[in-house]
Amino acid sequence: MISLFPADPVKRGRVKLALLIAVFAIPVVGGWIAYVSGWGSGTASNYGTLLAPQPMAAAPFATLRGKWVLVQIDRGACEALCEQKLYYMRQVRRAQGRQMNRVERLWIVTDSAAPPAALLAAIEGTHIVRGDAQLAAAFPAERAATDHIYLLDPLGNLMLRFPRDPNPARMVKDLERLLKYSGFG
Repeated sequence: MISLFPADPVKRGRVKLALLIAVFAIPVVGGWIAYVSGWGSGTASNYGTLLAPQPMAAAPFATLRGKWVLVQIDRGACEALCEQKLYYMRQVRRAQGRQMNRVERLWIVTDSAAPPAALLAAIEGTHIVRGDAQLAAAFPAERAATDHIYLLDPLGNLMLRFPRDPNPARMVKDLERLLKYSGFG
């Protein structure tokens, strides 16, 4: 029978010490190699684009303080993309299950047109306010603020922007993660 440890007690102690050092050193060395080589870096776990926190102190945001708020900016004569974003906001909120009450929806209407009655019935529970160009300009956008759905944190800070044609399943994951790790709102 071949033994890993030598018969000499001094050599056996040295082999055991070397194995013990290797057990603790291998993860450290492996982590350092992964860090230096860039393995696993560069991929974000969030779907939406993180924005520099920007406080939104205007009246419609102050009334919803303490809740996570999905915000859409669009005209009153809501077209197909507008309706799709409103639908996604409703579904993303509903997908939160028990946590649904921590999320509100806000539609900022940028003109004087009245939204269609059928649409208002479909998005029941969405807060609708009139806004102007100055309010819409506060939302950073790739092209136009009307392209995106935004997320405000419970403190009233603008923090996340979803792309023009968002993937609702990935929006749900982002919001689930935020609600899970957030102790308030």
